[in-house]
Amino acid sequence: MSARDNILKRLRERTDGPLTAPQSDFAVVTGRGWSQQERVARFERWITSVHGEVIHTSRDDWTATLAKLLEAKGIRRLALGREHPVAVEARAALAEGEVVLIDADRNIETWRHEQFHDTDAGLTSTHGAIAETGSLWLWPTPDEPRLLSLVPPIHIAVLDADTIEDTFFDVVEAHGWAGGMPTNALLISGPSKTADIEQTLAYGVHGPRELVVLLRHAEDRP
Repeated sequence: MSARDNILKRLRERTDGPLTAPQSDFAVVTGRGWSQQERVARFERWITSVHGEVIHTSRDDWTATLAKLLEAKGIRRLALGREHPVAVEARAALAEGEVVLIDADRNIETWRHEQFHDTDAGLTSTHGAIAETGSLWLWPTPDEPRLLSLVPPIHIAVLDADTIEDTFFDVVEAHGWAGGMPTNALLISGPSKTADIEQTLAYGVHGPRELVVLLRHAEDRP
């Protein structure tokens, strides 16, 4: 029996009964009651305030919007996964174009130089976003590894409007993190940034210099 098991065994066999979790009041971190329209507006306001870019599109036409974005920004080499529906749709739409599609589901040692020097942008899906802080949340997988959103100079994230939740607490509760916390969830609130001793922000020093969110709506906005 390991030391951890011994400790847990002693806790379970306490003479005065098992430990119970104290009552907690989480009202301060939840219960905002925003509508979807309000969540979208708050998310966009906060993420654009730190140099993030939001492009509204529909779920039916988002790949056309992606193609226009790649052309506008001069992106010729795009890294992306192969299994997630976002990657599958993007690959189908871009297959006949001039953009080189780079497989991201490889051991980093086999394409380290290509990723750090020859990749213009990385495309990822998202699990959702947080309206209160203007943050995306991603759950990396072997198909969409963590470095896909951290290394290329431009990160393009695809977000569905109906997956934006009010607060971080709401994300944790709605997705059951207490019973199965992700080992490597990423919270992204804009492009890479850092500050010097005088608190002057600089963007893109240690990661993507641009973050573009393709915000997909169920239908075209009026």
